[in-house]
Amino acid sequence: MSPLRIVSLVPSLTEAVALSAPGSLAGATDWCTHPAGLDVVRVGGTKNPEVDRIVALAPDLVIANEEENREPDLAALRTAGLDVLVTEVRTLPAAFRELDRVLTACGARSRPRWLDEAEESWAAPPAPPERRTAVVPVWRRPWMVLGRDTFAGDLLSRLGVDHLYAAHPERYPRVPLDDLRAAAPDLVVLPDEPYRFTADDGPEAFPGLPCALVDGRHLTWYGPSLAGAPAVLGRALRAARR
Repeated sequence: MSPLRIVSLVPSLTEAVALSAPGSLAGATDWCTHPAGLDVVRVGGTKNPEVDRIVALAPDLVIANEEENREPDLAALRTAGLDVLVTEVRTLPAAFRELDRVLTACGARSRPRWLDEAEESWAAPPAPPERRTAVVPVWRRPWMVLGRDTFAGDLLSRLGVDHLYAAHPERYPRVPLDDLRAAAPDLVVLPDEPYRFTADDGPEAFPGLPCALVDGRHLTWYGPSLAGAPAVLGRALRAARR
């Protein structure tokens, strides 16, 4: 039987499907960077997909996410007669459930080993010496941080880091820089996506505070990167002590 034709509008799901249902991906967004060398039709961005190009690919299924993709675009795909699977991932357990659902829908013949390894690695992540508080910017100009009900916030909590805006009514609130400093966190966690914070772009805004520069793929992607995420993130968080 020929594999299903899948278009993925979510970078982490693109990686998961490419590795677990080889040959099924017909299209992916411009932001789908993993696995390296992925050779499929590119269909625009996560927020501005090229609906006509996706329809022309005649996929059996389009996979999307309620946070990364816009409902008007998904509605347009459905109106064109396409089947659209929309995931909702705000916690680690939800990520595992949704990955199982997506891979089954995409025709994966068996549960991939990387998913078992991811569950095993998160069952007993590295124990921190103490819990710490943090602010976690995801954008600047304006400054935006993790708020309530975020996948990244859940991962950090499991690694001993409680971000200070977890009870905010918004999921990604805009908070003035002075307020972030005044919140007096133990550290600042700076991922390299969606905004690419670097050693020269981000830490200077928080003088006197330890800053952890973390790999955004390991913090925000739900896919094969989850297997190594506890170790990778744990090292970055520990390095912020120095």
